[in-house]
Amino acid sequence: MQLSRKIFFLTVVGFCAIGGACAPHEPKYGIETPTILPLQRKQTWAVAPMVNLSGQKAADSILQADIVFQQLQQVDGLVVIPVNRVIEVMLSLRIEKINSEQHAQLICELLGCDGLVLPTVTIYDPYNPPKLGAALQLFLRGSVSVTKQANFNPREYARQPSPKASAAGSGSMLQVVGMYDSQNGSVRTALTRYAKGRNDPTGPMAAREYLIVMDRYCGFAWHLLIVDLISSPKFRQMTATGLEAR
Repeated sequence: MQLSRKIFFLTVVGFCAIGGACAPHEPKYGIETPTILPLQRKQTWAVAPMVNLSGQKAADSILQADIVFQQLQQVDGLVVIPVNRVIEVMLSLRIEKINSEQHAQLICELLGCDGLVLPTVTIYDPYNPPKLGAALQLFLRGSVSVTKQANFNPREYARQPSPKASAAGSGSMLQVVGMYDSQNGSVRTALTRYAKGRNDPTGPMAAREYLIVMDRYCGFAWHLLIVDLISSPKFRQMTATGLEAR
């Protein structure tokens, strides 16, 4: 009886060993390349609602701004204020959209942040292969206070379509623009690099999800624009003469 049990045990162990050796190894998650703000101290930025110039209603202003917010949160050295806080300030000032550097300066001061990011979409095609034309504008807060001016009324100031030139407009603005057509080989190569570490390798779509789900593709495009923005020589110059001097 004991001999039979030993034979059964050895047989089970043998099958388990064979099964373990033959079982395929699960794909390993990749590691994404970190994005680091090239400054000595942390910065606080806010994100404004996206400006839709694409003519496509599917390009939702709040959703796209939230995607930009999520991408900025992944930048080491940045603290990001959510979109809804910017909307609250805009509503209090009765601003429908940010159409001047002075308006952006005012919002930065009222929120107590170092910069305001304004996304814009110019081309939006969610069908495979997806396309996105987009831009990011960064308004850096100036060193001179807007709200401390004599007889300052924030609502009246915000309503000005073309505010008068003043020290309040001494801040800086930087813009980066990109067109991301996934039919292009260079874009697909960049997408493959971005997807490494940002997708489930055991999932049914894996990295192909970025070509099927437009929000994921937009996240990829906004990520590239953010990298272009903070790696720009003008960004380093602006922060060296502006934010860090303040």
